Amino acid sequence: MRARYFHGWNVVAGTFVTALLSFGLGFYGLTVYAATLQRAHGWSAVAVSAPITAYYIAGALVTAMIGGMYERFGPRVVVAGASVAMAIGVAALGIVARPWQLYPVFLVMAIGWGALSGAAINIILAPWFERRRGLAVSLAFNGATLGGVLVTPALLALIAAIGWPGATRVAALVLLVVLFAVAGGVMRRHPGELGLGPDGDPPPAPTRAPCTTGPAPRRHDAVRRWRFWSVSITFALGLAAQVGVLTHLVQIVAPIIGPAAAGRAVSTTTAAALVGRLLAGSVVDRMNPRRIASATLVVQIVGVFLLARATTASDVYVGCGLFGLGVGNLTTLPGLILAVEWPRERFAGLVGLVVGINQFTFAFGPTLVGVLRDRASTYEPALGACVLLQAVASIVVLTGPGGAGRRPRALLGPPAPDRL
Repeated sequence: MRARYFHGWNVVAGTFVTALLSFGLGFYGLTVYAATLQRAHGWSAVAVSAPITAYYIAGALVTAMIGGMYERFGPRVVVAGASVAMAIGVAALGIVARPWQLYPVFLVMAIGWGALSGAAINIILAPWFERRRGLAVSLAFNGATLGGVLVTPALLALIAAIGWPGATRVAALVLLVVLFAVAGGVMRRHPGELGLGPDGDPPPAPTRAPCTTGPAPRRHDAVRRWRFWSVSITFALGLAAQVGVLTHLVQIVAPIIGPAAAGRAVSTTTAAALVGRLLAGSVVDRMNPRRIASATLVVQIVGVFLLARATTASDVYVGCGLFGLGVGNLTTLPGLILAVEWPRERFAGLVGLVVGINQFTFAFGPTLVGVLRDRASTYEPALGACVLLQAVASIVVLTGPGGAGRRPRALLGPPAPDRL
């Protein structure tokens, strides 16, 4: 009997497209927005970076709550509503005339970003896969990587062809049309709606709810454990450095290779991110994801160091390539570590909390880089600070369960107490 095609792979494709546009316009696109606004209006790096920090903070607050939003309303409603908010924000960027106007625009856009970012992808896919979750999540997040490969140069080309306001309107329209189609045509809550279990298996037999002697564990129980913080601190610091570099990447490399080639440098970074995520996705279901995370951060450190000392085009492209190898994995790995180390029923709440904390922290990355750059009139001290943050992160991740040894076995119940 021929096996029936599993709709879960359609959900992977839908989240791939969602990530392509949400990360392309809401994450990688920020480096284009920052550079264009500085060039068009003559604003300082801090004047543009501070609203971006507010954007990430607001997105973090939304992200911390989206677990409940997806459980209550389902992915169709949340993805459609979030796409409206992000489209309004992107279109409005083209008409701002004063730095203060960036704040309300980015705050509206943050509603969409927070509901469509990394935590959302993990939450949407979690009910559909168990055995092949690492592969499914990695494939979906490749859409995020391609958002940098395709959307960033497309934005730059649109700006050159039809101007800044027209480019933002076109981008917003594409986002809205495509994500409405994805939400309506692909998104489902869970495979049980189709009479299936995770991975396309037969649905599990109903079982009696186990007797409990106390209340169900809550998110605040997790935050008292180092198991949780060793994930959150790692990716908060690593992403603060990563987002700071990405936001200013065009400005960092343009003096060396020219504005036209800066778009190719961003594409090199995100193309390398695609390669890095595919490599990690092919082994993460068999290896300890904490060790993969530490190795990823070390490779990025080498790349950022090369960018800080770059004097030639080859230095820039090699640095962007090494830095890019880790760009995708730092957004994929938190959810995969949580899936291994915590019970399934706690995943949605914890991944939203971790990603929310991470986004709140990395919100300050662009401003940190901007302030250090303005004070020193060069990006070298700012990039040195990013290297330090990633070095600390690469050590912290190894202090969690199995970090220095074999891949930890997934927990079947509440984690045993561990030390703070």
